[in-house]
Amino acid sequence: MNIQLMTDGGADIPAALQQKLNISIVPLNIELNGKTYKVSPDQEFPEYYDLMREADELPKSSAPSPQDFYEAYKRVDENKSILMLSLSKGVSGTYQSAVIGKDMLLEEQPNRTIEVINTKTASCGIALLLHEARKKMLENVHFHDLVSHLKERTEKLSTLFVLKTLDNLIKGGRLDRVKGAIAKTLNIKLLLHATEEGTIDVAEKVRGNKKAMRRFIEQIGEQTKSFGTISMAHGNDKARASQVLEDMKERYSFKDSLFMDMGPLIATYAGEGGIVISFFRD
Repeated sequence: MNIQLMTDGGADIPAALQQKLNISIVPLNIELNGKTYKVSPDQEFPEYYDLMREADELPKSSAPSPQDFYEAYKRVDENKSILMLSLSKGVSGTYQSAVIGKDMLLEEQPNRTIEVINTKTASCGIALLLHEARKKMLENVHFHDLVSHLKERTEKLSTLFVLKTLDNLIKGGRLDRVKGAIAKTLNIKLLLHATEEGTIDVAEKVRGNKKAMRRFIEQIGEQTKSFGTISMAHGNDKARASQVLEDMKERYSFKDSLFMDMGPLIATYAGEGGIVISFFRD
């Protein structure tokens, strides 16, 4: 099928899926210790957690510019239709840049076909949508049918987070230091979720790791009765995340799973040991 799939540095993608789909990626920017890094799921950054732990301030992220998207679109063969799956509009200006970049190219080359989807998710949620795209592309569906299908799937996507540490929320000013210190003393863990608008909000505050993980897993059964594919990203804790994924698959009999490292953008907010999962609600 003559389609180029694209995404940005807000996605996390398993290497095998990236290779199968040859996904084009527009990096996001991370500023850390006075240096700016271009980050994307197809580039490894193994020292990131060490740099983040040592930094006095939380790394700052910024969206790619419209020019970045324009140039990425222009590099694609003119005979290919482009489908861009963007980091949620609710957490970043990336989607807006992707749309402006699209308009820039269409003004120059009006016969090009480009669609930009606000995924309302991030990390492994985008990987799950790309996995869904691959299934439809193997069926040789028309480009516009693929776009419609993924827009529909976006509205049925659940993305849940569990944080092992509150350090990054405190360091980044998203959690008051005094309240954060109290929460850490009481061993409070946060369960978060992507809202219908694509923002990130606290779903529950749970005391203790074991209870937090139990509630994390229970939320799946509360949100869906259809267990197709589950997608998981972890923050530098592969062993723990692998066990959690096995527990989820054993309890809910998911037919398939995607497993990946959490990239720098999501790790900045979820922190080391954080876990993100995505699945469809039907």
